[in-house]
This record gives sequence, structure tokens and C-alpha cells, in this order.
Amino acid sequence: MKQWSGVQKVYLNGVWVETGQCMEVVNPATELPFARVSTITEDHVREALDQAERAFWIWRMLTARERGAWLLRIADEVRLRTEEIAHTITLENGKPLAQSRGEAAMAEDHLRWFAGECQRAYGRIVPQQVGGKRNLVVKTPIGVVGAIAPWNFPLVLAVRKVAPALAAGCPVILKPATQTPLSSILFAECVAAAGLPAGVFQLVIGNAPMIAKEFLTNPICRKISFTGSTQVGQELIRGAAEAVKPLSLELGGLAPLLVFDDCDLDVAVREALIAKFRNTGQSCIAANRVYVQRGIREAFVERFVSGVKRLKTASGLEPGAEVGPLISQRALDGALEQIENAVQHGGKILCGGKRVAGMTGYFLEPTVIDGAMEPMLCMREETFAPIAPMGTFDTEEEAVRLANASPYGLSAYAMTRDVGRIFRLAEQIEAGTLGINDGAPTSSQSPFGGVKQSGWGRELGSEGLDAFLETKHVSIGGV
Repeated sequence: MKQWSGVQKVYLNGVWVETGQCMEVVNPATELPFARVSTITEDHVREALDQAERAFWIWRMLTARERGAWLLRIADEVRLRTEEIAHTITLENGKPLAQSRGEAAMAEDHLRWFAGECQRAYGRIVPQQVGGKRNLVVKTPIGVVGAIAPWNFPLVLAVRKVAPALAAGCPVILKPATQTPLSSILFAECVAAAGLPAGVFQLVIGNAPMIAKEFLTNPICRKISFTGSTQVGQELIRGAAEAVKPLSLELGGLAPLLVFDDCDLDVAVREALIAKFRNTGQSCIAANRVYVQRGIREAFVERFVSGVKRLKTASGLEPGAEVGPLISQRALDGALEQIENAVQHGGKILCGGKRVAGMTGYFLEPTVIDGAMEPMLCMREETFAPIAPMGTFDTEEEAVRLANASPYGLSAYAMTRDVGRIFRLAEQIEAGTLGINDGAPTSSQSPFGGVKQSGWGRELGSEGLDAFLETKHVSIGGV
């Protein structure tokens, strides 16, 4: 495994650079710093953009097959270093090692998907309406991309931006979260080992507002792709307005999970546990609000609580760990505030509800709250924690109303075996992704993104590539 001794460098124009200033990275399972990372200045960002612009005119001229081959080389490097990458994700993020391995595997899968998808950036010939003319539609790369990734899935959510942008012919400057920069450093090492040309991929680490401002105001940066909170997304929208700069935004969620009385209870409980507690509940698509139809409520809640009590909360490196620490003391305090607020509004704690006693680290007991109602914070605000509030509904119409009663619409879940209901929910639920009897619905080949205040645009699938392409009409006369 990599030893994080000394000051880690940033990756600029194909060179590893120690900038003379640094920050610490804290392991949330120990509350102790274990690595130091170089941070950059405005001048570094400007220089990175200049180098990316020079690289653009080389990278875009490669064939799609050639760019795809580069992505496959990077994917091969990620596969070779999967265990090292997974171990690092767990150190800096806290998630159980098995889930970190899954994240590394998904990142590799994204790279391989877009290595092939870039060869399918089809244009078309449009039938002419005027004699002597021909009309073409072609796809061209948008230009240099600024990619801003979050801490909760530090590798895979970075690769969701980097892979399609590179595949489309766009150089990328990646800014990882300051809490979790190390997995991006390992990814940059994979890029360097694959031999990608200088300037095509660069890594900048440091002050987020400063870097975002340079991305927004510098005309070389032609697009920003961001994953994070709705509040920061709104700031980016305001900042991009003056330059009319395109944005792809994957923002906050408040995912409902609907359990209908015709479901397979065993499947429903299993998938609900995944949807809620994967990544310690620190996921934009985590089930934030659980609603159970009255007829099976008692049976489902009993089985669900039993499953939650069996979850092993421990350091992510401990064998069998299923729930790790929260990312920070601030996150833990926010989770405890939501629990206290729910109790004040009449909620009943069925299990958990406290910081884990006797453990160093930001650990919260996996928590189930009965009697959840809309005034509770946990039903109105995104809960980045292992907290499952349980509400009740009587009819399908009521379930849909409850699910849609939110300004967010990133994901939703439903447990049912009624085929007709599945189609009705698919049409009526306001969310970018709907998991039916599926607590982990994301895949490389399917579009991912939100509606309402959960974001703009889509990642993954063919739509993920299209996000980095301009559509151009070419009219040819005299033919």
C-alpha cells in the first residue's frame, strides 16, 4: 500500500509539482491527520488552463478510437491498483473497504464504457429542402472542462466527469474535495502511468471558491461539471450567468423510498438497507424518507429494524464493517441535530440515535425513527448519515404525492411487484432515477442526474458523453 509520507504533489501539465504550501487530510475513523497534500494558487489554475488549451488542439484531433485506447490504458492502471485505491478511499472517506473496492471497480467500468461510447458520437445527414444544398449535423468537443468532485464518492464521481470529457475530446482539470484528495492523486498516477499527453488531464487541489472562480471567469474554461450541494450549485449558476458558461450540475437529493403492500418483504428489506445505509448514508441518492403502506407497516418495520441492528459499525478497514464513520465532526453534529429534532416532533427512536460510545472517530449508531412527519428536519433536509425516518401511506396516490412533495428530485425507490404500478410510478415520480426493487440502480450505461433543484444535465450513458459535445449544423451549397 502507498505510504502517505511527505507532502503529496499536484499534477500539472504532465509534471508532479510541490507548491510550497499544503493542507492535512484527516482519517474520519481516527480523527487524526495522516497525509499532507500540496495546494495551489490562482496562478497555478491559470497556468493549468493555459496548458489545457494548448493540449486541446492536439487531443481533439485524435480519432475517437485513439482517445478510447487511452481511456482503456487508464482503466488497466486502475484495475492494477484497485486494492491500493480502495484502501486509500477508506482512509480518507471512512467507508467500509468492500464498498471502496466497489467504487474503484465502478470507476474502472466508467472508463471502459466511455472508451467505447466515444466511438458513437454520431452526427447525421438531414434531408435537404432546397436543391443544390446538403445539411449535416456534427458533434464537436466543447473545449477545456473544469471538473469539481465531492468527498462522498471521491473517485467514481470524479471519473464520471473525467472519462466522458476525455472521450469527447476535451482536456480536463480536476478539483477534488479537500477532505478526500488522495484517491484523485492515485488516479492522476494512473493517468501518468498510461502516458496521457501533457495538459490533457491535470489535478488541482486547494481552496474551492478560488478555483471555482477561476473556472467561471477564465474564458479558456468552456464548461464546468460539478457534484455537490444545491446551495453551491446555485452559486455556480449565478457565477456562470455573466459568461453564459454551460454547467452540468448533480446536486442534493431527498430520495423517497415507497414500500407497497404487494412487495416481496425479503427483497424490500434487503434493498431498503442498501439504499439507506450504503456509504454510511452519505450519498445524494440515499433513501432519505421511507414510507410504508399501512397494511404491511408493522411487518416491514420489524424486519427492517432487525436488519439495521445487525449492521456492523466499525472502521472501514475492519473485516466485516458495513457502516463507517461520518466524514467530520460537523457532519456528526448535524446528524445528531436531526435526530433530536425528530424526537421533539414526536418521533420514536426504534434503534440507534446516539454517537457510538467508546469509539474514536465520527461514528453514529445506525438509526431508525418511527412516526416521521413532514415538519421534521430529516424529512425536509438531506440527511448525509445512517438515519432512516419511517412514515406511512394508505394509497398509491398518497405515496406519489408524498414522494413528490420536495424541491429535490435526484432519485427515488419503490418496492412493488405490480407491473401496472411500476409503469405509473415511472411516469409520475419526479426523479432522475427510479429504483424498482433495486437499492443500487446506478450503471455506466444509463443516464444519471436530477430534476427540480437536484441539478442540470445527465452523467453516464450516451447522455454523459453528449454533455461535453457541441451540436453543429453545417450547410453545404453548390452540390
